[in-house]
Amino acid sequence: MVGSVFLFIIACAALLGSPGPGIAALIAVGRAQGLTGGIGFFVAMQIGLALAAGLSALGLAGFLHAAPALRTMLSVASVLYLVWLAWQIASQPVSGGADGRAGGRPAGIAMGFALGFANPKAYLAFVSLFGSFVVLEPAFATADTIAKWALCVAVMVVVDLGWMATGAALGRITLSPPAERAMNIGMALMILAACSLSFL
Repeated sequence: MVGSVFLFIIACAALLGSPGPGIAALIAVGRAQGLTGGIGFFVAMQIGLALAAGLSALGLAGFLHAAPALRTMLSVASVLYLVWLAWQIASQPVSGGADGRAGGRPAGIAMGFALGFANPKAYLAFVSLFGSFVVLEPAFATADTIAKWALCVAVMVVVDLGWMATGAALGRITLSPPAERAMNIGMALMILAACSLSFL
């Protein structure tokens, strides 16, 4: 059982921590707002992901397919937010100082939730994880499902916090204006690329 839990945690970290629109957004928000400024976005995104994991654990991942209007609305909102975020990062003024953060309005809580709940990469990861692993004895199917959901949530909170902290660390690096502009454009392109790959 311990071995199964360990393997499940490793798989969770690999699948949920791999680059995607959510990870790209967390890095960008961390760089622009820091850990404190981005905490609302982070918490809202984790709630959305936890709900997505719950639907997947219950075999109800098709819920969004049964509600196409809701699925479309959340997906469009997530894509528009990511495109807007990429534009804000690419076009923000460069400081050339010790703190390259954009400051300004904190990242949207509603968009953090939508990005977590409607992220197709997350659903693929959750369905794969819940369908491929058994961490408790087969006789305890309900407990096994709850355990896998709890482990998924715990792992993604830690992994996502690590990605946002990485973004916050990048925001503290002293850069020349051309280097900061190049980093801003690179971050924006990373968000757009992750968004395109995940949603297409």
